[in-house]
Amino acid sequence: MFPFEKVCVVCDRPRKICLDSDNHLHAEAEPAIQFADGWHTGYYYHGVKIPEKYGKLHPQQWQPQWLLEEDNAELRRVLIQGIGYDRICEELQAQELDSWQEYTLLCIDADVDVEPIHLLKMTCPSTGRIHTLRVPPDIKSARIAIQWVNWDIDPEDFAVQT
Repeated sequence: MFPFEKVCVVCDRPRKICLDSDNHLHAEAEPAIQFADGWHTGYYYHGVKIPEKYGKLHPQQWQPQWLLEEDNAELRRVLIQGIGYDRICEELQAQELDSWQEYTLLCIDADVDVEPIHLLKMTCPSTGRIHTLRVPPDIKSARIAIQWVNWDIDPEDFAVQT
């Protein structure tokens, strides 16, 4: 017997049960609970039941364009989490609003979420890796976005970047 928040599964020995670190049903590119006869409970991503068209593929194969077609806000959130802001920015052609040093404030104009998506992109000076964080859509300056991300510490107060 496997009790969950809204579902309780009672069964005779499933062949496979996949859970994430928080004990939510979760599997990538396969059903979360599978039985020897081929029956399964469906596809789950960190506890959220997702349609087969998403669930049968690994999140690396999910397409950012699906965000434009998906009406369900929870499924859009799952897609954003699985795809990642870096790929979304690249493939949905995020526009640069402002920059400061190695930081760039980006905006995705497409109707992807309830509100516009503003992202702060940081390119690490030593590794060249790109890190992206979502910031509130009312932020229009890269410096203000940096300050917001760092709990109101002005970027001029940071140590020299290496």
